Amino acid sequence: MANQSHPNLDTVFQALADPTRRAVIAQLGEGPAAVKELAAPHDMALPSFLKHLDMLERSGLVRSQKTGRVRVCTLHPEAFQAADTWLDQQRRLWTARIDRMATLAEALERDRPERTHK
Repeated sequence: MANQSHPNLDTVFQALADPTRRAVIAQLGEGPAAVKELAAPHDMALPSFLKHLDMLERSGLVRSQKTGRVRVCTLHPEAFQAADTWLDQQRRLWTARIDRMATLAEALERDRPERTHK
């Protein structure tokens, strides 16, 4: 099977690969939040935290909007669709493989000659 790459899928998985970014996504799951609120639980300088937000925005998982002096971020779960679709395809593929392996094992067991004990 050819390795098919989907740029958005790659970016989403890259964004999800980091625990800080996953924590931000979890926090935004509770509702929109200002950058300052999102950064507070993380022990890092603001410029470093902003790099994480930038990655989340590039992946499409998070959007931000500046209102006055405050930048507010929101979660955009539609961006998870590429990952969800890929994971669903993999789940179906592996379920089918496991089902075929179980069928084969059952057939081998049925066709196995009985052993006689001495």
